[in-house]
Amino acid sequence: MAMDLANKKILLGICGSIAAYKAATLVRLFVKQGAEVKVLMTNAATKFISPLTLSTLSKHSVHTSVIDGDSWNNHVEMGLWADLMIVAPATSTTLAKMRMGLCDNIVVATYLSAKCPVYFAPAMDLDMWKHPATKDNILQLQSYGNHLIPVGNGELASGLVGEGRMAEPEDILQFVKTHSSTQGKFKGKTVLITAGPTYEAIDPVRFIGNRSTGKMGTEIALAFANQGAKVYLILGPSIIKIDHPNIKVVRVVSAAQMCKEAVKKYKKADIAVMSAAVADYTPKTVASQKIKKKGGGLNIELERTQDIAAKLGSLKTSKQFNIGFALETNNEVASAKGKLKKKNFDMIVLNSLKDKGAGFAHNTNKVTIFDKQGGVHKFKLKSKKEVALDIVRLTEQLASPKK
Repeated sequence: MAMDLANKKILLGICGSIAAYKAATLVRLFVKQGAEVKVLMTNAATKFISPLTLSTLSKHSVHTSVIDGDSWNNHVEMGLWADLMIVAPATSTTLAKMRMGLCDNIVVATYLSAKCPVYFAPAMDLDMWKHPATKDNILQLQSYGNHLIPVGNGELASGLVGEGRMAEPEDILQFVKTHSSTQGKFKGKTVLITAGPTYEAIDPVRFIGNRSTGKMGTEIALAFANQGAKVYLILGPSIIKIDHPNIKVVRVVSAAQMCKEAVKKYKKADIAVMSAAVADYTPKTVASQKIKKKGGGLNIELERTQDIAAKLGSLKTSKQFNIGFALETNNEVASAKGKLKKKNFDMIVLNSLKDKGAGFAHNTNKVTIFDKQGGVHKFKLKSKKEVALDIVRLTEQLASPKK
């Protein structure tokens, strides 16, 4: 159920991006919902859209500076006034300032004073969006409890095509309404998540592994954590850094290590999400020294690893809710439904490597979710962050968590 925005007090912070033109439509949409909107702008933002336009649409004065002539615009008072604050567009400069608390404009000054939920909708070019500094800033802002509104994919101001477009005003409105209505739904719940690959050692140098990055699992962890859940994230080898007050990260390497930690934490879990790409086989013996290259071939005897999902399924009580993942290349639906039953899942998330943009090493995914009641829930290609939100919303519907 979407949040009713009637009579809500909304602060809209606008930064210096070509996407600032969308702010006029965004203000109008919120006002039509019955919300009271006050607009804050950085000086750079005024070069892209007139404060007069936004003042006319919002029916409030637009503040562009903490100091205005001989008067002081009370950013503390505005931060306390708001029920929601939305920064859109949020440029890479503003994200860095918000992260560091660099308070040299009225948008960041008010953000630092805000006691309400804060949403930010990034807008920048493709390479800026993909830069590690930007990713790190976003993760840090999320760790403070702020909410990322996913960027769009399409033609950018530079002429490049890809991610970085600010979400459309209609999408921002819907995101805020939907997200706010479910905020804190999992408070008091404990969620166990496995993510990333496992590496099975052949010798001290080589291993058997796969192309999983852990992106999908970490996005699910953030989505649950942002809804108030206490999350145990058991993460295989991954370069992803995650810092959130509600997430405890346990890093492992092998399937055996992941299984041990999962079983240990499972007793405390209300919900378990098995999104890790666990190796099915591991070398029976591991060489103590690097294996030297010799003439002819090399035979490595493999043995099955512990099936973590099946193990947790066997331990599952009626009060626990298990979610599995199936990455398939053929017979996708039959395989997913088979795993749903065999491993005692309550729902299973299927993605196929046949779908462009799905699977390992992508920032996007396309999934179909099957539940044990026979429901089928199909989703279009989305960012992994959006997919994670879909999974959390569906879990809320099917598991009916209560405080």
